[in-house]
Amino acid sequence: MPSLKEAPEPTEEEAAARRREFAVLLEIFRDTAVLVPLRDGGWLTADFGGIRWILAFSDEPALSRYALARDEADREWTYQTVLGARLLDVAVPEAGVPCGVALDAADGAEHALLLPPVTGIVPDAFALDHAQQGGTPR
Repeated sequence: MPSLKEAPEPTEEEAAARRREFAVLLEIFRDTAVLVPLRDGGWLTADFGGIRWILAFSDEPALSRYALARDEADREWTYQTVLGARLLDVAVPEAGVPCGVALDAADGAEHALLLPPVTGIVPDAFALDHAQQGGTPR
């Protein structure tokens, strides 16, 4: 299996197809209620790579897989049901730090969905790449 460094660059057509696929996934996420576990008086988050990730799950089995992966299946997992759009449009700006959403984090790269704080996913004023495009970051 080739490493990421050895992977060939996608063609323009492949890149465009991937962007279209992602746009569809993003719209589905925005219109879907997801489960957000509660921990220590707030939503469950993880900080990685300078970004705070709100951990969300598509359903209870996905949350259970995460609990098992963390060896925390024996504890009670309380959660809120939150519309994906609310996470991206309200929770990310309220975080006070660069923030994105990780959906089904225990399901591996083939099935998990990362929604980083970039233009087109979160409000522009809170996107990390907004300043690179001439905007003023908040």
